[in-house]
Amino acid sequence: MIFKKISEEIKRNKALYYSKNILRQIIPTIFYKSSLNKKLLSIRGYDGAALADRINYYNKLENPAPIGDNATALKKMQVFKSPKTYNFDAFEYLRYFKGSLKANFLFGDITYTPNEPSIQKSRPIAGDNSNAVLLKLDKKRHFFFVNDKNRFRDKKNMLIGRGTIYQPHRVKFMEMYFDNPLCDLGQVNKKGGNMKWLKPPISIDQHLKYKFILSLEGNDVATNLKWVMSSNSIAVMPKPKYETWFMEGKLVPDFHYIPIKDDYTDLIEKLNYYIEHTDEAERIVSNANAFVRQFFDQKREAIISLLVLQKYFSKTMQI
Repeated sequence: MIFKKISEEIKRNKALYYSKNILRQIIPTIFYKSSLNKKLLSIRGYDGAALADRINYYNKLENPAPIGDNATALKKMQVFKSPKTYNFDAFEYLRYFKGSLKANFLFGDITYTPNEPSIQKSRPIAGDNSNAVLLKLDKKRHFFFVNDKNRFRDKKNMLIGRGTIYQPHRVKFMEMYFDNPLCDLGQVNKKGGNMKWLKPPISIDQHLKYKFILSLEGNDVATNLKWVMSSNSIAVMPKPKYETWFMEGKLVPDFHYIPIKDDYTDLIEKLNYYIEHTDEAERIVSNANAFVRQFFDQKREAIISLLVLQKYFSKTMQI
């Protein structure tokens, strides 16, 4: 089965992820710092305008911005402190910069823009979010893609959805559509929500048998959105309110995903429309796949990450 292979790959990747991050601590940071310029020279092999667009999207600081009094010196970062994945992912790129430089860190599901320039995984899309500088954090959980061999037109004409249900907006969705014949919905958490909705978790492979996959935001972004958009199914969701390194704010409704109203009242209308208009649905699949592909080149991802941080230290008047 596809999912068995995916599960085995996740386990291997998890072990590899922790091994890599532990080994990084062994090498003195002086070796990383001396190679920063060499790594950045590889920018010549990429489209400069495309790189600049992403760098300036993640880091919107334009004017000099004071770092504040509570910033942490990089040399004082406790890499093995919880949450480890956030510290590991930040250290992967921060190790190339001088330990005397400082940064503010907001780790976790952040849904607000801070008063001082801060490095964080997520931020609100609306309003002035320039102080919220995005870095690719908690990527082991969020940046996972699939290789879907199932054609869209061969999949079930239904919406599949499994998830933890305790936030009011997710509860509302379940109240409206749990029993709808066009939906196969289930709650996987045994505390909170409604035990009437309780169903066992299902594999990604089982999700991929359906044309439409529910991708509701949780505490911040929808965790499953990345792998859904890499598949031949279509994400169904309201217009996102939060964004991460995935640049959810750049997604276009009816182009990258199927949008539904914030009150969910047009869900069935939208599902029926795209069931009847297969060609249009397949164009959305193609567009979503194309959007996801920009994250596949790990060398380019590293260059962008380093330049986002370089801009951060420059705009906070440290270099």
